[in-house]
Amino acid sequence: MNLKTISWKNNSIRIIDQTKLPGKLVFLKIRSLSLLWRAIKELKVRGAPALGGVAGLGVYLGIKDFKGDDKKAFLRKLKEVSDYLGSSRPTARNLFWGIERMQSVAVNNRHSPVPEIKKLLFAQAQKIIEEDRQACRRIGFYAARFFHDGDAVLTICNAGILATIDYGTALGAIYRAKEDGKRLKVYACETRPLLQGARLTTWELRHQGVDVTLICDNMAASLMREGKVKKVITGADRIAANGDTANKIGTLGLAVLANYHKIPFYVAAPASTFDLKIKNGRQIPIEQRDAKEVTSLFFKQPITAKGVKVYNPAFDVTPHELITAIITDQGVVEPPYSKNIRKIICK
Repeated sequence: MNLKTISWKNNSIRIIDQTKLPGKLVFLKIRSLSLLWRAIKELKVRGAPALGGVAGLGVYLGIKDFKGDDKKAFLRKLKEVSDYLGSSRPTARNLFWGIERMQSVAVNNRHSPVPEIKKLLFAQAQKIIEEDRQACRRIGFYAARFFHDGDAVLTICNAGILATIDYGTALGAIYRAKEDGKRLKVYACETRPLLQGARLTTWELRHQGVDVTLICDNMAASLMREGKVKKVITGADRIAANGDTANKIGTLGLAVLANYHKIPFYVAAPASTFDLKIKNGRQIPIEQRDAKEVTSLFFKQPITAKGVKVYNPAFDVTPHELITAIITDQGVVEPPYSKNIRKIICK
């Protein structure tokens, strides 16, 4: 399956509408910043690395039609665009990393003419996308030693092609193992409430020829107890300086279960997902989502009594003590995380 989740085509951002999967493969053309904001908020485009890529193109989309050569006005416009994009979702570090990359280009070249700064911004957005492609493949390379022929691997949410540009982080490790001739069996948690595992991960893995079995989220403990899982691997949306990791809600539960059953628990993420300004997971902002995601089936059919109260965080935080290793594009980070994150990620 040769898919590219995000690209620039015909003067617009082209994304896969992930809310339509697995029923239809639909590409959206995003020509306005408000449409992009909605696409991010409504999870039409999702996954931390993918959000870094779409952030770069989004900043360019927001400033490309700026008229004139007033530098101060241009930089004000850039900040407005950046702040607006950043307000779409709070947890994924890559979204803000992509925005900051674009802002740095503008500031570092503020003495250049506005048309030249625009060209540099577009080039930077394309660079962010290419860097993600390469970073995911390096993650797969570093992950290779942890997976063996015949392994059964459990994952949650979607950390594959659809969450990146074209390869994946956690699923990228699976793809690399397959390329190396290793036969893996993957169990995919459905990932309530929006079923990214059921809708996206199973669709993607089947198209890639990977043996995949779908389970309900609450089946993971039974699966582990029966000895059917040898490894757990997940992606990440933000990683604190001490190795605490925010990922899709339900990841913490898997980490606790894996620890109890003495199963290795791996996190796969690029260096851009690390937020070294945050000391630990308690400081990671956790997005609260619309109650309707829980009380209805995709906003169409109610499944609860009217007016029931709902708690719907999109993410939880796995403490570093439960993580066997963090596999990055810069290398494998193992405990002690506070020391080795700075040693490997900051190099």
